[in-house]
Amino acid sequence: MMHAPVPDRDTQNSAVARTGLAAALDRGLAILNSIIVVFAAFALVAACAILSYSVLSRALFKAANYWQDEAAVFLLVGATFMTAAYVQQNRGHIGIEAFVGLLSPFANKVRLWLVDAATFLFCAFFTWKSWTLAHEAYVDGQVSNSMWSPPLAIPYSLMALGMSLLCVQILVQLALPFTGARRP
Repeated sequence: MMHAPVPDRDTQNSAVARTGLAAALDRGLAILNSIIVVFAAFALVAACAILSYSVLSRALFKAANYWQDEAAVFLLVGATFMTAAYVQQNRGHIGIEAFVGLLSPFANKVRLWLVDAATFLFCAFFTWKSWTLAHEAYVDGQVSNSMWSPPLAIPYSLMALGMSLLCVQILVQLALPFTGARRP
């Protein structure tokens, strides 16, 4: 009588650890993304208020604005890049959904994995370039060309951090199917 091979304890523990790590990282990213979205919402409201103040102060009081446009741009850049991982988590990025109905479920999983892998490669390159740009701006003390002259390391760092979170989110989404874990 033959018995089915029973995986040893180390193999089982390793699989549980992989599943647990990926699932824990996914849950942690979901919590972090939710917090970031709240701050991004405040940043968008602040950008709207700053731009409205800028328009009113120029129209009513002929006041010059030295900081309003750049402050709004910094807030918008931060909100856009920092929420990229949240959007990816919810699969809200642009995708070609016309093929979904035409392909089998297995082909759709492969298509989704290939799209995520290609997206990760692009985002990893963008992340690397963003961090080098932020580092260069910080080391060189680069500032904007306006009279306000805020440091450019601020928006570049927000861009780099947001892209880093996006890469981690994509990696988790790429790894989850291989660990056996399912996304809620």
